[in-house]
Amino acid sequence: MAKLKLGIPKGSLENATIDLFRRAGFNISTSSRSYFPSIDDPEIECMLIRAQEMARYVEDGILDAGLTGLDWVSEVGADIVAVADLIYAKQSFGKVRWVLAVPETSGIHSAKDLQGKTIATELVATTKRYLEKNGVTAKVEFSWGATEVKPPVLADAIVEVTETGSSLRANKLRIVETVLESNTQLIANKASWQDDWKRGKLQDLKLLLDGAIAALGKVGLMLNVHSTNLAAVLAVLPALKRPTVSHLSDGEWLAVNTILDESTVRSMIPRLKQAGAEGIVEYPLNKIVM
Repeated sequence: MAKLKLGIPKGSLENATIDLFRRAGFNISTSSRSYFPSIDDPEIECMLIRAQEMARYVEDGILDAGLTGLDWVSEVGADIVAVADLIYAKQSFGKVRWVLAVPETSGIHSAKDLQGKTIATELVATTKRYLEKNGVTAKVEFSWGATEVKPPVLADAIVEVTETGSSLRANKLRIVETVLESNTQLIANKASWQDDWKRGKLQDLKLLLDGAIAALGKVGLMLNVHSTNLAAVLAVLPALKRPTVSHLSDGEWLAVNTILDESTVRSMIPRLKQAGAEGIVEYPLNKIVM
């Protein structure tokens, strides 16, 4: 049987990735004793690889495909096929930023002020390109972790990844500039992408993962309404959602079905009830395939 060798990012993205695959219809089970998770698709073979190394193993053909950040693809300059942009991260559904950060009391206010300074980061090559673009010569040191605690004693500034900025603020650091914006990508080996079966498998996977991403933060809403109250109920629903309206067996009653942002439903349900809606059902969504 043909197999697709797929890299799952180990570390900060691991749980979010496994949950995304669950929403897409794939159950992945991990064990603390193994780097080879099981998956309920006999055509896929998974391996846990750190996101920082994923692009290199995909480029070399050890893996057919993998999920990693655009930041790490750029950092190693990997020659791969970007199959899909998957906008999710460790804590949120958005992109992450690699930012230049300094102590709150620092006199550094732009990249130009880094001349002759020391910068600590995991993203060494990208930071060097950033300095070169700004015409700055500075020392860039690789950081093995706990980068936020290094200024001002061990470094003048850091380039660190952030989703919300809370960790930087907790360590009394302020953001000066954004060095790189990144998101998770599904990437493929070039030779694997030329294989018809593997490309088809990856395209199917992309469709399902995109559908799972589209459903994040969304819920379905069903309700019944008497025809005389339909206009009032539709006025409550967002105009751009274009709900589906269908007749029930009783010709005077209608069923309304729509998709909404989960954050809006708690305020909308009481208003729908007041407008004449009955039998309101909210249900979770795993995938939305357009």
